[in-house]
Amino acid sequence: MAQQQPSVQVHHLGTEKEPLVVIDGFSGRAEALLEAGYRADYRPGGASYPGIRALADPGYLDLRRELMMQVMAQIFGVKRGIRCEASTYSLVTLAERELSPLQRIPHYDHSGEDLIAVMHYLLPPDSGGTAFYRHRRTGFEAITPEREDAYGAATTEDLREFGEPPARYHFGDDERYEMIGAVEARVDRLILYRGRQLHSGIIPAPDQLSDNPRDGRLTINMFLFGT
Repeated sequence: MAQQQPSVQVHHLGTEKEPLVVIDGFSGRAEALLEAGYRADYRPGGASYPGIRALADPGYLDLRRELMMQVMAQIFGVKRGIRCEASTYSLVTLAERELSPLQRIPHYDHSGEDLIAVMHYLLPPDSGGTAFYRHRRTGFEAITPEREDAYGAATTEDLREFGEPPARYHFGDDERYEMIGAVEARVDRLILYRGRQLHSGIIPAPDQLSDNPRDGRLTINMFLFGT
């Protein structure tokens, strides 16, 4: 039986029209990827990530090499090759009371336009997707190198005016941020967006988070650079 081809949608978010690419049925190997994730060796994800991570082999992207190259060239302007900077299984595990102030607000991964973030969902919609935001005080939806200082100063002003953000996983609108788009998790759905976009994971049931990959919010995250 021939493998079903992925379906691709391209969205442009907010007023700045940053692209979000959604590919459903990306690999055809979601169960095998999950099994590998169950066996992986997890470690703390670092100061910015509210959970644990393990190395994930990015080689399965070659199954859709032609598609990936088309997306990277036509949507993100990458004309030559792709370098995978990081590829990890990721499990959000922190209870909301344990979140640092920076983990309670949307974030960006890298201010350069050449870093493309990848989120590969392996679980159904109730595991939670990803939301994208506009910072109200500045109007910024993407944080470029030229905007970093102004954004940092504005978030300091937010802290002065509003106090520390509440101890919760951010979702929706508040006095600091306005949600400009969201994508739900689906089994074998892969999304791509520039790492400079303000975004946050959607965590619908924080009290049910688990550090057991068989029970937790297991995804694969990658950072790709054009070469």
